[in-house]
Amino acid sequence: MELNREHFRAIIYYNFQRQLSQQECLAELLSVMVATLVSKAGHIATIPLNEQRTVTADWYTTICLPKVITELRKINPERRMILHQDNASSHTAQKTMQYLTDENVELLGHPPYSPNLSPSDIFTFPKIKNRLRGQRHQSPEEAVDAFKNTVLDLPANEWNKCYENWFECMQMCINLRGEYFEKQ
Repeated sequence: MELNREHFRAIIYYNFQRQLSQQECLAELLSVMVATLVSKAGHIATIPLNEQRTVTADWYTTICLPKVITELRKINPERRMILHQDNASSHTAQKTMQYLTDENVELLGHPPYSPNLSPSDIFTFPKIKNRLRGQRHQSPEEAVDAFKNTVLDLPANEWNKCYENWFECMQMCINLRGEYFEKQ
C-alpha cells in the first residue's frame, strides 16, 4: 500500500510540532515507510522501504514478495497460495506478474478504481494507529518495531473479523459495480 496525501500531511504536521527542519522532515518521510502484509491468520511480514519514496516493481519483486512468499511457505508449504493486492502500478507491472507466475502464486482480482479496498486500509492501519496513538519513538527503526509488535499482539479473532469485513466490502463493491454497468 502506498501512503496517501492524508498520511503525509499527518506525518508533516507531527514533524512540524517536533520543530524539525524541512530537510529533517523529508528524511523522516523517506525513512519510516513500511509494507505490511497480513493473512487471515495474522501478520506475515512488515518490510521497511529503506529510503524508498514509493513501492516500485523492482523493490516489490526483489525484496518484498520473496520475503512474504518465504514466510507463507514456512507456515504451510503445500498450501495453495492466493494473493490479494490492489491495482497499484508496482502490483500490476509485467515484472510482478511474471514473478508471481514463476512462484506459482494465484491472484485474487481487485475491483478497478478501488484503491482503499484492502485489509490494511480497512483494518490494519486504523487499528494500529489507534493503539500507537500518543507514543513517541526515538528513531525510525524503533517506530517500525513498535508497529510490528502492535500488529503481532492482535488476537486471531480480530484478524478473522478483519477478513470477514473485507470480504463483505469486496462483495458490496462488486455488486455495486455490476448494478452500475447494468444500468449503462
